[in-house]
Amino acid sequence: MTGTRAPDAVAPRRTDSPEATERLGEAFAAHLAVGDLVVLTGPLGAGKTRLVAGLARGLGARGRVRSPSFTLLHEYAGTLPLFHADLYRLETREVDALGLDEALERGALVVEWGERLPGASLGDALTITFTIDGEHARGLSANATGPRGAELLTAWRALP
Repeated sequence: MTGTRAPDAVAPRRTDSPEATERLGEAFAAHLAVGDLVVLTGPLGAGKTRLVAGLARGLGARGRVRSPSFTLLHEYAGTLPLFHADLYRLETREVDALGLDEALERGALVVEWGERLPGASLGDALTITFTIDGEHARGLSANATGPRGAELLTAWRALP
């Protein structure tokens, strides 16, 4: 059912270095398509931008991935356009002005601090929650809403 999360949907993973987090993103990138929404949540320094760097590399994007904290939305050109938003400095009511719907029409959208997205935006998404489990160790748990989110969750679970 769209907008609900299955209780068994959590698919935990662990990485032991920033490079391992990037490799996880790189492996997952092949599963992204136009219109996909990946929501990233977790504390500062948990590795959200590192995962996005891996996604961009996996899609063949060149250049350095940086947190879009001040620009708010970056686009990385590759085999699929990847849009990277950071909502850390925004209130939920300010998100509509970013044009995220237009980004979804052109590519995949990854949103850091995605808990600030309006609830309706999360109807079909994969959400990855980060925890800091040690100096370099990170926990990443995924769950899904909607049919496409469920497909992405299946792909996440199948990663090596």
